[in-house]
Amino acid sequence: MCATLNISDDLIKTVQKLSGEKSKTKAITVAMEEYVRHRKIKDLLALKGKVSLAFDWEAQEEREMKTQKEREKLLENRGR
Repeated sequence: MCATLNISDDLIKTVQKLSGEKSKTKAITVAMEEYVRHRKIKDLLALKGKVSLAFDWEAQEEREMKTQKEREKLLENRGR
């Protein structure tokens, strides 16, 4: 997408320096991606303590192991 933006030269140079990018376009893209990533993390952290997860990973692991054993038995019986 092509866009015309009014961004100060000092800010562009700072972003290029901090990002290590020589291209203005690439530097701005990297900065925007970093902003989006940072914002998503911030939004997820804001949910801390507000979402209750009741997941019993040990019970899930037991179910998976049982299912795997059943599959192995079926494969053994097919081979006979």
